[in-house]
Amino acid sequence: MPPRQRKLLAIIAFPLFILAIVALFWVFRTQILAVLASRDSLRSWLQSFGTWGYLVFILVQAFQVVVFMVPGEVVQVAGGWIYGFWGGTLLSVIGICLGSLVNFSAGRLLGKPFVVSLFGEAQVAKMEGIASTGKAAAGFFLLFVIPGIPKDVLCYVAGITPMRFWVFLVISLVGRLPGILGSSLMGAAAGAGDYTVAVIVLAFASLLFIVGVLQRDRIVAGLEGMLGSGKGGDKGGSA
Repeated sequence: MPPRQRKLLAIIAFPLFILAIVALFWVFRTQILAVLASRDSLRSWLQSFGTWGYLVFILVQAFQVVVFMVPGEVVQVAGGWIYGFWGGTLLSVIGICLGSLVNFSAGRLLGKPFVVSLFGEAQVAKMEGIASTGKAAAGFFLLFVIPGIPKDVLCYVAGITPMRFWVFLVISLVGRLPGILGSSLMGAAAGAGDYTVAVIVLAFASLLFIVGVLQRDRIVAGLEGMLGSGKGGDKGGSA
């Protein structure tokens, strides 16, 4: 794609996508809110698709990765709640992998201007600082493991680095897995009426998340220093 067309697409693609989502939500707001009113209504809605309900859940999970404003933990907990621990975990993993592919491909196709337009120069620069080290794979893995780091941002940023998709997919999946397992366990426990386990998992996850958010800049700077910054080279890597 020529640079001029890529830049134009980078400027208008995501805003148009969000506007389309908002418009669809407004048109179907009554039906959507009815579905989300309770666990039973959500379950009934998914079951109304028959065996296709699993695919619908996977697509919802992928959607929350692409539209990063939607909290992924909510969907993951719902998966455990409706499909049980193992079923919810498996479906969430498939959906997250699909959404990660879309994000990575968008970053790779549209380039750095697109990613910066979404997240800002400062945040992208921090993540690129890790990606530009000699141990970029290890850096990305640690960023995915640490709670409070915006995982969906990393998917887009990875697309503008030289990292291959399959390497990124393995790193992101293994790094996300503890959070997915915790969310599915929380949902499955709540669905089974074991609220003690659900509250313990929620409290532990919330504590880790708060620490990750409060210490985000320090963590990223520490990783960059520990892994060895490669700031002397081209950090765009939008091959």
